[in-house]
Amino acid sequence: MSHLLFSVFVFVCAFGCALLGMVMRTRLPGHHLDEDSATAIKLAAGLIATLAALVLGLLISSAKTTFDTVSQDFQHNAVNILRLDRTLAAYGPETKDLRASLKRSYSAWIDLIGAEESERRRSVDNPKVLAHINDFQHELAALRPATADQRILLSRAQDIFEEVFAARWMALLQKQGGIPTTLLLVLTAWLCVIFGTFGLFAPNNHTVIFFFLLCALSSAGAIFVIMEMDTPLGGLIHVSVQPLREAVSQLGQ
Repeated sequence: MSHLLFSVFVFVCAFGCALLGMVMRTRLPGHHLDEDSATAIKLAAGLIATLAALVLGLLISSAKTTFDTVSQDFQHNAVNILRLDRTLAAYGPETKDLRASLKRSYSAWIDLIGAEESERRRSVDNPKVLAHINDFQHELAALRPATADQRILLSRAQDIFEEVFAARWMALLQKQGGIPTTLLLVLTAWLCVIFGTFGLFAPNNHTVIFFFLLCALSSAGAIFVIMEMDTPLGGLIHVSVQPLREAVSQLGQ
């Protein structure tokens, strides 16, 4: 289910439960909504509201952490790919073809980051992608340093290579969020109870219904933002690949 569709589901459930509560208010016997009953119901709903607020806050924090981590990884990866290119350039002219191969590979990876989810999945599972990386690694290992400086540069390039390509796979594997759908469904159920309680004790007029509508939209919007930020490589809210594009434009120079 897409993030937008799930958010619409949350909105419909929350707002629908508020309206259902308003209908139940007119159908229930009077003693079910007397002062003692209202106090007990509001206490129970308050407990659920507290739990929902805590979980919602934790989910927002977790999603923001995931988003920021991927963004920082992209920036770090852009710096490392430039370091790798400059290290190969310092090694000598014999790395010219290797640097050109690095630029092509990195450009293709950036395009893959912006691709659809299904295409990313196929590319990650494609043996040719892994073979290309192995070929680059073998070409790098095939270099034969003639001086002590070249040996140092080759060792440094191999270390940077490991960092760059490990980060590449970590980014591609961010195709699914880390927040369980079950937890979001539980949170949605709690919101339904809360909104149902709102409707149960609210007067039936257009102003109240309008503000219930706004509250339901806000709750659904919060869950939408959480799901979007938890999958930072796709959707309306995604990590910018501009640092990577700026880095690839400098490769080979």
